[in-house]
Amino acid sequence: MKKQLLLISVGLAVLCVAVAGQDAKSSDKNAGEQATEQKEANQTHSYSGMYTFLKEGEFVQVTVEDEGHVTGFVSRYGDGESDKGAFLDQFFKTGKLDGNKLAFTTEIVHGVWFEFKGTVERGEGKNPGDEAYFVLKGTLTENSTDVNKKVTSHLREVVLKIFPEDAGPIPEPRK
Repeated sequence: MKKQLLLISVGLAVLCVAVAGQDAKSSDKNAGEQATEQKEANQTHSYSGMYTFLKEGEFVQVTVEDEGHVTGFVSRYGDGESDKGAFLDQFFKTGKLDGNKLAFTTEIVHGVWFEFKGTVERGEGKNPGDEAYFVLKGTLTENSTDVNKKVTSHLREVVLKIFPEDAGPIPEPRK
């Protein structure tokens, strides 16, 4: 009887060690997955910033929020007869980041709106905070509507470079 109890005790001890080892491996795996997810989340948030736009002095502000939601705006000079040379801000109507795929559409201002579809990629900047450390690369569509409500679209391939960090403050994400 004592031998049987001893064997059962030893068997339970071995079983406990085996289960604990499995839990540790599972825990290590979960910790590794969590670290990867955290690194990816930090990476996508670091895409936030001010990027060049079409002309000197124009820019697009991109703010990556939780779950790939993107807010921001385009600040540009007006091209129309009524707004020629005026500085216009066009806030994002929609914005989404999925991995490194970025898409946004601006609100309509003076009959003009923009759509961007592309990627966020590493640029020629050497260190985080350097100019062009990240670039937005893709297709920018400028849409305009005339007095007869006819829409004209102009597509162009663009590479928009992030400004260096010391170029100005980056707004906090909206809640």
